[in-house]
Amino acid sequence: MNANTRVADDEHDAGAEREPSWRADSVSLIALDVDDAELIHTWRSDPVAAHQIGLWPRSLTAVRERIERDIEDDDRDDFLICPSGGVPVGHVALTDQNIVDGTAQVELMLAAQHRGHGYGTAALDALVDLAFGELPMYRLTAQTHTVNPPALAVLAKSGFTQEGVSRSACFHRGRRHDLAVFSLLRPEWEELNRPRSWDA
Repeated sequence: MNANTRVADDEHDAGAEREPSWRADSVSLIALDVDDAELIHTWRSDPVAAHQIGLWPRSLTAVRERIERDIEDDDRDDFLICPSGGVPVGHVALTDQNIVDGTAQVELMLAAQHRGHGYGTAALDALVDLAFGELPMYRLTAQTHTVNPPALAVLAKSGFTQEGVSRSACFHRGRRHDLAVFSLLRPEWEELNRPRSWDA
């Protein structure tokens, strides 16, 4: 069995027979579990993802321990992104949730072989609908490298507005990187001309 076959098997197992936490038109969001650690570890170890997200690969044990901690964290919700076929294609999260202020941050990561198929936009739209449609959020934020065109495009397509740039805010591969700062407010979401997840 080669590595690609093993990854495909892991992806199938991760999404098999698990009830979605949130459904949208083209993707479902399935709550992340500790058993998903190997899949997340594989995705995070991809050099392109590591560069774009600005992280370095961690051990499988460290990833599993991080997931265990995050599951207990009331301030974040993590999901696998599953298209209608049921095979997970990435990870999306609503983090740093502050119910009092109505703020949270969104995070998105797609597996290398599933990029460029619209899953990122679909998953982000679904997460945004969850945040504004079921939770009392008023402001969502996101950050990405200013030299990450796919992420910049997904955020813009989902209605986020670039507020500015955090200069030299990230250290990666021996140099400083600027981060583009995006936000989406509830009134802006309400004006978006697209179906909501619950209309799927």
